[in-house]
Amino acid sequence: MNIATIVGARPQFIKCAPLSRQIRRRHREVLIHTGQHYDLELSRIFFDQLGIPRPDIDLGVGSGPHGDQTARMLWGLEESLLEKQPDAAVVFGDTNSTLAGSLAAAKLHIPVVHVEAGLRSYNRRMPEEINRLLTDRLSALLFCPTETAVKNLRVEGIVEGVHNTGDVMVDALLQHAARAEESSRILQQLDLDPKSYYLATVHRAENTDRREVLENLVTAFERLDRPVILPLHPRTRQAMKDHNLRLEKRSSLRLVEPVGYPDMLMLEKNARKILTDSGGMQKEAFLFEVPCITLRRETEWPETLEHGWNTLAGSEPEAIARAVQTPPPEIPPSKPFGDGRAAERMTDLLASLEPKDG
Repeated sequence: MNIATIVGARPQFIKCAPLSRQIRRRHREVLIHTGQHYDLELSRIFFDQLGIPRPDIDLGVGSGPHGDQTARMLWGLEESLLEKQPDAAVVFGDTNSTLAGSLAAAKLHIPVVHVEAGLRSYNRRMPEEINRLLTDRLSALLFCPTETAVKNLRVEGIVEGVHNTGDVMVDALLQHAARAEESSRILQQLDLDPKSYYLATVHRAENTDRREVLENLVTAFERLDRPVILPLHPRTRQAMKDHNLRLEKRSSLRLVEPVGYPDMLMLEKNARKILTDSGGMQKEAFLFEVPCITLRRETEWPETLEHGWNTLAGSEPEAIARAVQTPPPEIPPSKPFGDGRAAERMTDLLASLEPKDG
């Protein structure tokens, strides 16, 4: 089979790595990068660190308003798919690249395969939620990371082509965590001891676009009792500049440049707690058994809330402080995200889309 794999953002590179490896053992793959994440630290370096082949096509779309960005992706992806004529198109997660890829493929009658299908935050103000809903409706194969995701789809009447494969991010973490232990020097570079700091990430529009919300988060971080390491996403850096937000002179908040995947894994594993609005980091914290404070009011990963391993705190400094001060859970987290063999299952299931005429 000829498979077109469409990626555009950092979390998709991570999910793509183990699946691409399996696909190339049994099928032909063309890798298309929309260019949604165009910063070197958020894009090219991840291909190198994760062992992903360089993209066959790079659309170089870059950032922009949702409608403009999605439209430019749709135009480029339609042209690319017409040229390559794949038997299926694989999309990941919930970004504008996901939606554009599924729309372009579906309109060309190319079966859509959605990795990480069935997630729901039930907050339609999130662009990601709209992207998930539409992509799941367009997909021929829906690879769900958990049984909860399968149930979400069933409630919406989507049952055909739905499979609980487990979460491919578990595959990636298992494959790269041991290597990161050996190769990463990020703790030494930042002069950090294990469990001596909090790790934070902020990138979602709901937390960066409004000055008062981002200011609340910065204030909350500055008031915490340990250093807060914040690798700055380009959107967050620009928002802080646009909002004219400056740190207090004695702030515990340390802004650092974006880091690669192995370094981020080591920062996560050795953090005392993680504060984030990222869905992927909620899961990684859960898998590393590091308590997480989610800087939102909802999560598409309800499994992480088990026994208090993840706390929904929103953006209010008082709520964040209370969550940080809460003692860590005594009960270890369960393993609802699978056994690290999701990519194998997905590749097996792709055979159901094999063209009838061979």
